[in-house]
Amino acid sequence: MSKTIFTQFKNEDWIATIMGLLLTCAIIAFPSFMPKFPQNLSSAADWISVGKLFLVSLITVIIGIKLLGDRLKGFLVSFIVIFLISALSQYICSLGPIKKIGLESVFFSVAIGLLIRNTVGLPSWLSPAVRSEYYIKIGLVLLGTSVLFGEIMKAGFYGIIQGAVVVFTVWYFTFWLARKMKIDEEMGVMLASAVSICGVSAAIATCGAIKGDSKKLSFVVSIVLVVAIPMMYLMPLLAKAMGLSQEVAGAWMGGTIDTTGAVVASGKFLGEVAETYSVIIKSSQNVLLGVAAFIISIYWSLKGTHTSERPTPRILWERFPKFVIGFVAASLIFSFCFDIEQAKTLGSLAKNMREVMFSVAFVCIGLETDFRHLFNKENRQYIKVFLIAQSFNIVVTLIMASLLFGLLMS
Repeated sequence: MSKTIFTQFKNEDWIATIMGLLLTCAIIAFPSFMPKFPQNLSSAADWISVGKLFLVSLITVIIGIKLLGDRLKGFLVSFIVIFLISALSQYICSLGPIKKIGLESVFFSVAIGLLIRNTVGLPSWLSPAVRSEYYIKIGLVLLGTSVLFGEIMKAGFYGIIQGAVVVFTVWYFTFWLARKMKIDEEMGVMLASAVSICGVSAAIATCGAIKGDSKKLSFVVSIVLVVAIPMMYLMPLLAKAMGLSQEVAGAWMGGTIDTTGAVVASGKFLGEVAETYSVIIKSSQNVLLGVAAFIISIYWSLKGTHTSERPTPRILWERFPKFVIGFVAASLIFSFCFDIEQAKTLGSLAKNMREVMFSVAFVCIGLETDFRHLFNKENRQYIKVFLIAQSFNIVVTLIMASLLFGLLMS
């Protein structure tokens, strides 16, 4: 009987969730050991931090692979190389000029992986550690540590109202538009979440929730990051030209720009008040990610059943992505077992490990992706949907920001 129960947990979904929760517990229990990614690699201490990041991530993924019963032959060498590529990506995005642009490490992870795959191909010795979905699911559990209920309340009533209205309206519009333009539902859901909620993180979480195609995820992440760069510069200029107050401008930019780094940078262009409001609104939309992932998971579980088959609780449970349980558990632990400051301190350590997992995962996605897939005719439709939806997002968010932070707050 116990063997049967254990067998139910012996799949990648459960193992990745368990390893993500164990890593969360290790961060809480041994915070002094948990490393941070160094700003540069000029000292021995910096290299020791990178070594610790490698050691923690290696132990985590190997334990999970052993629990799955998979072979580890060739895994160590393969993982070392993939980790070094991800570390290089993390380092590149920490450089001053790159930081100013607002590009994230996942962009460079995908780019370097793509470069290798589309020049020399994927060597057989490198393939044992290419497990993008496994790493993503562990990272998604760690993402839960950043969703704090105390922060939701701190965002204020108007921030929560704007976040909820914009996310629901823009998500539904994007999904409807994708259907109208004959885009498959899997891509439509990922695009809708990326545009309406919080860009890269939302796309990753949604892909996990619907067990989507990692190549489609790679494309969505790329377009989110590329579009965020001009928006970071153009939106402050537009806000000035329209004579928006810093409160309204900050709420507008925080609700439309899809990466946190670009949101902060755009707010800085206008002033301290605009920066504060942009971060508050961005945070209020980020915290809706868990709710959205849960609803999307339920919807996709129901959709995945045959029309003639009644979706019983057992069928729904089998189809339900288990990382959502880990995500919610991590969020509840960090929200209610620690005060906000302590939760943020521990959350910053979790963020380091999360970014390593996502970065490693996106190196793998790049290694799995052929350029011919990225530039096919179908992707031109994806770009059209994204740009139209983002334009709609800009208009809707401007109306809500002007109403809530202009008229009602004045």
